[in-house]
Amino acid sequence: MTETDLPEPVAPRTPRYIQANGLEFAYLEALPATGAEQAPLVIVLHGFPDTAWSFAPLIDALAAAGYRAIAPFMRGYAPTEIPDSGDYSIPTLGQDVLALIEHFGVDRAYIVGHDWGAVTAYAAASLRPDRIRAIVTSAVPHLRRFLLRPSRAQLRASHYIWKFQLPLWPERTIREDDFAWLVDLARSWSPGWIPGDDYLVPLKANFADPARVKAAIGYYRALPATLFKRVAWQFLLQPIAVPTRVVIGEHDACILRDSFSESEHLFSAGYELVEMAGVGHFMNLEAPEAFAAHVLDFLRRH
Repeated sequence: MTETDLPEPVAPRTPRYIQANGLEFAYLEALPATGAEQAPLVIVLHGFPDTAWSFAPLIDALAAAGYRAIAPFMRGYAPTEIPDSGDYSIPTLGQDVLALIEHFGVDRAYIVGHDWGAVTAYAAASLRPDRIRAIVTSAVPHLRRFLLRPSRAQLRASHYIWKFQLPLWPERTIREDDFAWLVDLARSWSPGWIPGDDYLVPLKANFADPARVKAAIGYYRALPATLFKRVAWQFLLQPIAVPTRVVIGEHDACILRDSFSESEHLFSAGYELVEMAGVGHFMNLEAPEAFAAHVLDFLRRH
């Protein structure tokens, strides 16, 4: 089948709901016109501050190429359920993905993840590499590289992570002045990018709820404890045993270029680093067609 013969995708824009890993997850889905049940499954994971809506163009492109594409709203992000346990640890995020794969009835799936979605992709691949065909991550390096060997410049760029550890400060600040601080933070990560309503409307709707703000910040607040858990050293900080492509933006001011250097030894089944010119942290929104091409190229080869 050539690209001109690819079927048109069918991409419902109403979220659907399933139970996975003890939570009700909402997700967007895009299906190929034929053979949806036999199509390879791709799970697309968003980060912060973001929602699954940002990946509507990508899941459409995946469906047009013959994949079944699922973009869940991450735990705690509306309209996915907020966990009563308050558990946003990295191993639990990985288990969420594995439960989604199980729900959709396939042995293995591809994962595409951006920002916290990338962290989650690494976690799932570390916990159960036998359930993952390959992963494409964007904007975040291997956890061992990022958490244990940050440069001074990266520590400065990650100032917001330390602020998020403060009690009540992020809950108060994020919602002030029509989310001005949050929008400015996102724009600072992608210099020159002006987010449109397709990004801002669902973002503001999610963070308008104080409980959703607390949930999103919970990911960051769970980070310090992760390093003291046995599972981190057994799985999360070990080499990734599935083929991996990491996509970075030339002008990303959130996760700096040097955070991705000297990482080949952390990927035992193949590693490719691809830099997208002229974009920053939100490359999937700044250059959606080019980003989709990088994803599809890698998935087709694995």
